[in-house]
Amino acid sequence: QVQLVESGGGLVQPGGSLRLSCAASGSIFSISAMGWYRQAPGKQRELVAGVTRGGSTNYADSVKGRFTIARDNAKNTVYLQMNSLKPEDTAVYYCNVKGLSRALSQYDHWGQGTQVTFSS
Repeated sequence: QVQLVESGGGLVQPGGSLRLSCAASGSIFSISAMGWYRQAPGKQRELVAGVTRGGSTNYADSVKGRFTIARDNAKNTVYLQMNSLKPEDTAVYYCNVKGLSRALSQYDHWGQGTQVTFSS
């Protein structure tokens, strides 16, 4: 079984910064992609940023130039550096990992979510 541990969410002022991290462990054979999604109240869950094992990245238009995704393949960990935060960034942020388990079955696993809120 794959486990994801998320951390780094919390209270921040507009224009501030946060760094989220997500560490994957368990029956992992390989990881093909890791990413961050978010869901705000009344809205659908949306992709924020993703990265493949080879290092290719993609970002939602709303966060380009402000957020940076990075991964450490050796540690099976993905990070999201969030700068210049805006009130509209308020959401629960979910880590997602896709790949193959040690049983060679495909998995698509979600973390428990971490809340990003604003002090205004």
